[in-house]
Amino acid sequence: MTATALVLGSTGYIGGRLVPRLLDAGYNVRVLVRSPSKLTDVPWGPRVHIIQGDLEDPSSLRTAAAGADILYYLVHSMGASSKSHQQFDEIERRCAANVAVAASDGGVHRIVYLSGLHPSVTGLSRHLRSRVDVGEILLASSVPTAVLQAGVVIGSGSASFEMIRQLTEVLPVMVAPRWVRNRVQPIAVRDVLHYLLGAAGLPAGLNRTFDIGGPDVLRYDEVMNGYAAETGLPHRPVLALPVLTPWLASQWVNLVTPIPRSLAVPLIGSLLYDCIVQEQDIHSYVPLPGPGPTGYRQAVRLALAKLAVGDVETSWQDASVLGAPSDPMPSDPQWAGQRIYHDTRQQHTHADREQLWQVIEGIGGDNGWYSFPLAWAIRGWMDRLVGGVGLRRGRRHPKQLNTGDALDFWRVEKIDRGHLLRLRAEMKVPGLAWLEMQAKDDDGGSLYVQRALFFPRGLGGRLYWLAVLPFHGVIFKGMAHRISEAAASTTTNRKDIK
Repeated sequence: MTATALVLGSTGYIGGRLVPRLLDAGYNVRVLVRSPSKLTDVPWGPRVHIIQGDLEDPSSLRTAAAGADILYYLVHSMGASSKSHQQFDEIERRCAANVAVAASDGGVHRIVYLSGLHPSVTGLSRHLRSRVDVGEILLASSVPTAVLQAGVVIGSGSASFEMIRQLTEVLPVMVAPRWVRNRVQPIAVRDVLHYLLGAAGLPAGLNRTFDIGGPDVLRYDEVMNGYAAETGLPHRPVLALPVLTPWLASQWVNLVTPIPRSLAVPLIGSLLYDCIVQEQDIHSYVPLPGPGPTGYRQAVRLALAKLAVGDVETSWQDASVLGAPSDPMPSDPQWAGQRIYHDTRQQHTHADREQLWQVIEGIGGDNGWYSFPLAWAIRGWMDRLVGGVGLRRGRRHPKQLNTGDALDFWRVEKIDRGHLLRLRAEMKVPGLAWLEMQAKDDDGGSLYVQRALFFPRGLGGRLYWLAVLPFHGVIFKGMAHRISEAAASTTTNRKDIK
């Protein structure tokens, strides 16, 4: 009989990679998601049973867990549905308790939870302490639980790898807190997935934590210089200062890397102490991955190879942004009685619709936004200063977008490939904002249609729109013109090649 696995956190970095591997291993897979639309363009979406629900909703959890053999808990605060960042730890404990009850009632045989590697000390960071609490709640349940405790995860698209990459590439000399001398034990994402899959076969009744890590124990400054060596960069001197607090360090990471402050805080909090493997008991039950655990430098090489060809399976960008709107744009009939601001532009181009679409789908990231780059950059920096994601989040693939993808400070809400791209704003604004781009057939070429919509919140929202209105007149007009020009130039280049 085929076993059924329920994955909580399937839209996250680890969950999005684990699901297809479970399917390939022969499992029936269920996923519980708040927004099923996020799985619209995921290759494995049609192969899983999608249940709409939330960890804070016990009824949807009971439905998802009923009859499942194994439950993977891969949800963490940095991507959870916390209504207030100030109460995320309380919400995480409540969600864990809900999961424990649903698993017990549903006859689940095993829970597997991915937690963080941590020392046995008091005074852990709030995020790391929350992960420990969740593990303890699950271990105290009536369902046998395996808590896998991993340190710095290295892989294309992982937040830890992206922070290492950006800090090393941007800063020729690094000023860092004194804990940059602490020891960490990085683990390749492929090895994390190996242990997660293997945990499904643990002996019945086994209920405990397991430390998992790679073969290399390094100081964090050695981690950064290991990356520098792999990419041909000069050695990066690191100046460790005792006065640079974790809070200040997170502000610094927020400014010089694409990692937003809300994500930098838990990442840095996990570096305050030595975080190394204390036991390797997992190997008594799960065989070593491949020829052995992946070394740090090899993990970096593998991640860079994936980035070079745009083959990033999942990314930290996929995680929902705390405080950002997640509801889809209301349909036009629902606008009645609401104050709506909009900016609509149309531009004819000699390019055909397919060529225009290629430009639309390739927007953002390294390609930019086709208008007034300095203004876009300033808006991104302003967002970073107030704790937003900023403009440097980029995109996962250089040419292709899918529903749910992050795109700088936007999120792809809807894509009708060849016709429509709708982006939902995740920058911090006093209201809700969307940007739509359409490619339509037109006589002698195609028509580019661009629409920006803003639903203001209170007086602040109205004043915000009025303040940026002069800039929109320049930015949006130039954007429509240059996107059409870029599509036309593609047509000209093709004719020249012929």
